[in-house]
Amino acid sequence: MLEAPMTKLIDALSARTRFGELMESVEKKNVRYLVSRRDKAKVVILSVEDYLRNILKKPNLLDKIQLDAQKAGLDRMTDQEILAEIRSAGAEQ
Repeated sequence: MLEAPMTKLIDALSARTRFGELMESVEKKNVRYLVSRRDKAKVVILSVEDYLRNILKKPNLLDKIQLDAQKAGLDRMTDQEILAEIRSAGAEQ
């Protein structure tokens, strides 16, 4: 299991001058940065993976589709089985 991201505070000027370094830290060290300007928090810098995992929520419909696929055993299909299923469905139409 992945560790919870560490959040570090940084001022906007430092964030601007060290942006490349921050990007690397965010991506490789699982760090978030809370960027402030004039002592007020303005933005958060986080990795895409962190965003997808913790911020972006899957729609309920997608959750239901995934659950139905797991119940039907479709989550264990190989790529070849999936291709065969697609070809079979296409041939029936």
